[in-house]
Amino acid sequence: MPGTRKLGRPTDQRMAMLRAMVTYLLENGKIETTVTRAKEVRPLAEKMITLGKDNTLASKRQVFSFITKEDVAYKLFNDIAPFYAERTGGYTRVIRTGVRRGDAAEMAIIELVNYEESKKDDSKKGRKAKKAAPKAEAKA
Repeated sequence: MPGTRKLGRPTDQRMAMLRAMVTYLLENGKIETTVTRAKEVRPLAEKMITLGKDNTLASKRQVFSFITKEDVAYKLFNDIAPFYAERTGGYTRVIRTGVRRGDAAEMAIIELVNYEESKKDDSKKGRKAKKAAPKAEAKA
């Protein structure tokens, strides 16, 4: 269960919002929201990653009951959790970005630590390999 903040919503709406935010965070790697929502999403997302590292039938059932998209749950077990296998916690970070212009709410970005950087590195390595292959064929 998340912290004690009610976020101005009834329990069912609040949990639906937090489930959607955790799903979106795991799908995209980062989201921009208010600081209080980010602080509520953080423990839920970290728990999902910890369950993904466990990779048992019971943990899969727990994750599938919480995550709203099936492909995101598969991504959690196949990509995200193995990436954080050596880490014991602290999979997310909250970066404050200032205030929102309309209502002066304090905004923040919550993101997965080092996960986006590894994806960029993998894509750069793939591009170099693809570019090098046609040059070798042209010389032959």
